[in-house]
Amino acid sequence: MTAVPPRPRPVSAAVLIGALLCATAACGSGASRGSAGGSTPTGPGWEEPASYTYTLTSRTQVLAGTFRVEVRDGAVAEVVGLDEDSRRAAREVPGQAPTIGGLLERLEQARGDDAHTAEAEYAADGHPVRISLDWDENAIDDEALYLISAYQPSPGRSGVR
Repeated sequence: MTAVPPRPRPVSAAVLIGALLCATAACGSGASRGSAGGSTPTGPGWEEPASYTYTLTSRTQVLAGTFRVEVRDGAVAEVVGLDEDSRRAAREVPGQAPTIGGLLERLEQARGDDAHTAEAEYAADGHPVRISLDWDENAIDDEALYLISAYQPSPGRSGVR
């Protein structure tokens, strides 16, 4: 009697895709560094307070430079340009500096639009420290990089939006 080796069984494409998706999801982290994927818009445990200050370094076509931003009652109350580019931007296009919540909305919009890149990095307390956006890999001038530093909730104004 001759032994016949077993024939490989065909595996359905659905099973392979499901396994790939599970493996990809397992590689993710709470830091939400991946491109255009669905994840929480903020790090764990952080909620945008109604009032705070932060420094924004922005590299976009519309808003370039480093700004000190004061947010009161959920809206930008004051913007101070900290370098030549930001002082010019504050004069020429006032009202362009966003709240941190506004930056997170841009991140979620880019993810919803299936942007090529929609990444964020978060501090230990959960607030974002870096947001990188690029809607189309092949287009120029659509990239945006936002660096958030010196974040300080305002004392005595603990209300959350």
